[in-house]
Amino acid sequence: MTNRNLSIFNKLRPVSVGFDSVFDHFESMFNDDFFNLSPAFTSTYPPYNITKSGENKYDVELALAGFNKNDVSVSVHEGLLTIETKDSGDKSGSEAELIHQGISKRYFKKVFTLSNDVEVRSAELKDGLLRISMERIIPDEMKRKEIEIV
Repeated sequence: MTNRNLSIFNKLRPVSVGFDSVFDHFESMFNDDFFNLSPAFTSTYPPYNITKSGENKYDVELALAGFNKNDVSVSVHEGLLTIETKDSGDKSGSEAELIHQGISKRYFKKVFTLSNDVEVRSAELKDGLLRISMERIIPDEMKRKEIEIV
């Protein structure tokens, strides 16, 4: 059960409207010990960047040396951007014998929570870097407007 008296979001609730689901989402992350999981569950593999360009454009970049577009899946569902490896099946039919494997192609799954107004525009895997481009779309009703006082 959530202890709202200890929540950092409890301080924000009196001065915000309509963010209940956002606060509840983040509180559940803290309550589920999301930040205290063992290293096996909080892996830094593969390394990634999150960048912001301009006012409303974002990119998530993952370093994926050795992977091709058939090895990775990118999906968005219910506000979650998920990037994970696909089951590649048996690769024993390769002609080359692997003497040393320094480039890791192990399983990974990265999940990012997206704001309701962020849309994924594209995903491109080029030169070992997967770039997922997103844009924050601000509907007209959310843009600033002056209200005439009568």
